[in-house]
Order: sequence, then structure tokens, then C-alpha cells
Amino acid sequence: MHCVSSKHSVMMVSFCQGALLLSLAAAMAVYADMKVDCGPDFVTLMWRESRPQADTSLLRLGNCFPTSFSAGEAYFYVDLTDCNFRRLVTGDALVYSNDLTYVASADSYNLAFTHPVVCAYERPKDWYATIYDPVFKTYSLGDLQFNIGLMNDDFSGPAESTRFPLGSIIPIMASVVQETHQPLLLLLEECVAATTPELYPESTMYPIISNKGCLLESVSSRSKFEPRQKSSEIRLSLQTFTFAMGEEVFIHCKLLAWDPNGLDSTKKACHFVEGHGWELLDNLAQSNLCDCCESKCKSRRQRSVASEKHGMVQKAVVGPFTITDVTS
Repeated sequence: MHCVSSKHSVMMVSFCQGALLLSLAAAMAVYADMKVDCGPDFVTLMWRESRPQADTSLLRLGNCFPTSFSAGEAYFYVDLTDCNFRRLVTGDALVYSNDLTYVASADSYNLAFTHPVVCAYERPKDWYATIYDPVFKTYSLGDLQFNIGLMNDDFSGPAESTRFPLGSIIPIMASVVQETHQPLLLLLEECVAATTPELYPESTMYPIISNKGCLLESVSSRSKFEPRQKSSEIRLSLQTFTFAMGEEVFIHCKLLAWDPNGLDSTKKACHFVEGHGWELLDNLAQSNLCDCCESKCKSRRQRSVASEKHGMVQKAVVGPFTITDVTS
């Protein structure tokens, strides 16, 4: 495909034969160059960052992590059917749109931003709309955006495979983006495995996290919560278990964004550590909040009345992935 590039003060845009890229600057304060090529069924995006303290691993195209990144660059190579691209048919045009976002940490000097990216194609004469199969990774609630997905071994990017041998570790990370909200602590209140992307009364389920934040799987396996990198993220190393071997598995979770100063026995992240018992992820000195993991963690009436002031709950789904038999 033949391309011609033109450079502006805050971005570089490529116009390619057969595809028109429309990229709108999110803010004049974004000091970077961006080059995007719209392929027939894929998009490549290169972001070159000039701010010395910017972390390019925090860039997202829709709900996709960078395919690769370095200190000053982030590169995406994605299909138009991935990353939550939005598709619109208007007249003779077939338009795919998405957002490049930068998720700034609470202690960062670099502000978060959103940068729209749109690819417009001539609508094929024989093209007809098909049923869209949603990807369960990004969810919005009010001014909060929740993300959850399978990660690679060091949590630096998305998983390279969705097949996990029995006994191996499945890294899962969830996060919440809070541009205008007070700082919140992200918790996993409940997670169950099932063989369907939606839960039904007759669904066969395998409990993973229950009792208001107790990681049940940590009692008899190597599953554990990893130390936090930031309050708005939570990382789970989940050891695979004997459930629906060889079938597609989905993990259904309730994500809770909560006031960091409002932890109690119903707002917590607890895992079992051999030789120590139940421990609170965020403060070992308050591990007594986990004592109820062996019984029933009950809500405190005075906190439940004010729950909406302290945080929000969002349901989310991870998967599908497959647990395989190591002997097969």
C-alpha cells in the first residue's frame, strides 16, 4: 500500500490508498508524534512520546495494550475486529472509530488524555452487517472506566495465549480509570468461573473469590493477589484448576472501586498464606478484617446506607480461555 505522510506540530498522520484516516487532536498539550496506517482489516499506530516522564506502557487503543513499547515509543498492530473498535455505516462509507488514551497514575506529572482515531473506507457493494460478538474487557460506569483482562507473566502486556496447562498460573489484572473522581481503591469482591459468557441459574460455576473479597483458591493452591503497583489496579495470579477441561472458560467478577479509607470486613482483598493464615493485601496490620473468610463476612448497616458515596460496583467478564491437560 502506498502512503504519503505529513507532519504537524503535535502529530504525524499517514493517508493511505483505500483508507482515509481522520485523527483529531485531543488537546494542544499532547507533545508527541503519531503515525497511523489504516489497512484493509487492521490498523497500525506508532506513538512517539517527547515528555521525559511519560510511561508509554500506559497507552491504550480502545481496550488493547501496546503490541510493543519502549521508553519513548508505543506501537499497536491490531485488527479492526479487536480493541472495541466502533463500526458505523453511513451512506457509502464504512467507518471504524476508537480512542487512544493515556492513563496517568495519581502521582504522575503527565495528564491523562484521549485522542480519537477514525478510519473511513468505501463501503463494499456486497457488504452486509453481521452480528457483533462483544469483547468483555472494558466497562464504563458514570465517570469511571473499568478494565479487566488476561496478562502475560510479568503483567507488562496482554496474554500471548489463551491456553493454560493445568497447574500453571493465569495472570489477571483489573483497573479503573478515574479522571475526575477522588482516588479509589480497586477490589475484586467476587469471581466465579463458568463455561458461558453470561451467567444463568442453571450455569455450572466454580467459585474463585467469595465472601466479600476472600480469594478461596489461595487456600489449596498457589493463587494469590500480587503486591499493588497503584491503588487503581489489582493483580491476581490464579493457578489453573480442574474445571471444564478443554472447554472455553469465562471468569465473571464484581469489581468494586472504593474509598481507600473505608476498608472493613466487606470491603477488602484477602488471600491465604501458608504458615500465616489469611492476610489483607493492602495492610498486614489490619489482617483481622480477613478473619471472617472462614465464616460469613457481613455488611455493616451504617456503611451500606452510604455505599454510593464511597464507591461503585461493576460486573465484568474475563475470557474465554482454555485449561488444558498437561498429559494431552
